[in-house]
Amino acid sequence: MSGPLSASAYEVLGVPRDASEDELRRAYRLRLRQTHPDTGGDAAEFVRVQHAWELIGTPAARAAYDSGAGTSLAPEPSWEAGAAPARGPRADTRPRARSYGHPGGWRRERYLELIREWAGRGQDVPDPYAPELVRSAPRELRHLLADALAEEATARAIAELGIGFTVWHDVAAGRQPGHKLDHVVLSPSGLYGVMSEDFGGEVRFRRGEIIGAEVGAEAPVAGLLGRMRAVARAARVRFGGAIVVLPDDDLAQPINALGTVRGVPVVVVRRSVLAHLLRTGVPGSRDIGGNELFDIRTRLQQTIRFV
Repeated sequence: MSGPLSASAYEVLGVPRDASEDELRRAYRLRLRQTHPDTGGDAAEFVRVQHAWELIGTPAARAAYDSGAGTSLAPEPSWEAGAAPARGPRADTRPRARSYGHPGGWRRERYLELIREWAGRGQDVPDPYAPELVRSAPRELRHLLADALAEEATARAIAELGIGFTVWHDVAAGRQPGHKLDHVVLSPSGLYGVMSEDFGGEVRFRRGEIIGAEVGAEAPVAGLLGRMRAVARAARVRFGGAIVVLPDDDLAQPINALGTVRGVPVVVVRRSVLAHLLRTGVPGSRDIGGNELFDIRTRLQQTIRFV
């Protein structure tokens, strides 16, 4: 296999270039289980596996990748402030969505703080992302890291949508520390509150809520709607829909409409179809255009604070 920086999407997933769709999906699921931070896998490799799936996981994306028109598997640009963009002969110069805040930043900082307390007794840990360390950490810490990676992956997907979209990450939703809205997305198709999650297993739905063995007693949809209300009141705006983004393997169907919950249309989607959903709109949401789009963006920009 080629080195880490030059490996193809097929090599990352461990399949030949002529693998069938079923073989590709089985390999993706296996690699997710092997690299998932919640089970002690390598966080960086987990990101590469997800990115490889984005490149060849659908027939259209795979055809573009095989023809050389798809996105390179070069490392993603760092989200750290001041990081220089990746350089190379095939750099993507297309306009990207307006983006504010640091996706996954709060959870990464919280993870680093807790892993130092747990493994280093308050001191620095040489490699806080070492697979053996993550594997042995309490589930709370592993889940924090998995969710940070999920937020970063969602941010990459939204960034590709272009300048017609604006997104704010890690938005404060109240005075309680860590009480935040993962992403606020403003687009011509509507204004959405978005939560990126990774429960580490398949989920189901009941009465407008997400349930499952790995979800436990949480009420993710209710929590998301509560945080959206706090942001909406502060900015004097109205959200057109709520979106929960999960890893592809956690959902039996790509798009799951839960109906209107507390007056807001709610959908739970695979990450691979998020861009399509944001372009076409959440069922039941209201399109935004012209001066109204500008007015909402101005209100949010003046009001939003980050955690």
